[in-house]
Amino acid sequence: MKIYKILFFIEILATVLALSGCATYLPAPVEEARVQTATPGALANLPQATASSKRPGAPAESATAIKRAETQATAVTRSEAPTARSPEMLFAALAAAGFDYKRGGKSMASGFDCSGLVAHVFLQAYDVKLPHNAAAQSAQGSPIERAALEPGDLVFFNTERRPYSHVGIYLGDERFIHAPKPGAVVRTENMKLGYWNKRYDGARRIVD
Repeated sequence: MKIYKILFFIEILATVLALSGCATYLPAPVEEARVQTATPGALANLPQATASSKRPGAPAESATAIKRAETQATAVTRSEAPTARSPEMLFAALAAAGFDYKRGGKSMASGFDCSGLVAHVFLQAYDVKLPHNAAAQSAQGSPIERAALEPGDLVFFNTERRPYSHVGIYLGDERFIHAPKPGAVVRTENMKLGYWNKRYDGARRIVD
């Protein structure tokens, strides 16, 4: 199952998060990504496909009723597409933590730069293709006020003396994950820190 494969990646990557990608003069990491192995209780909250059971003694449903139920179930499944708050988004983002920065990189095999990480996560989580460029990504989706940020929103920064030159994925609680610079790894940062706070350029929501 896709979610469990991602969890398997996270469990392995947790061992490398003690290591320290776009501007070459970004500050040293203040915090590393903290990834916890999912507990049975957490897994119980994840959406799972379950077989419906019929109560003993319940009357048999007609073929028409069964067909109607199947149609409604299909409609619900399609309407419940992943949202910006979905576990798949966060798992895909956190699974990349600890991978090396690589200019032009956009996969776990090659490493990531900032926009490559974003493109990789959205392709894996939503099958949504985004341009491999931070400024181009800033034109996607809808603008979001900082106070309304939700996990999965894109956050942009001016790190190369030009707007929207760096991008990350918001995780909640003023934290985001990104690929900072050459020589560093994919990691989390706090947007409240002075460096990021004064360079904040805005946010976009790609998936509602």
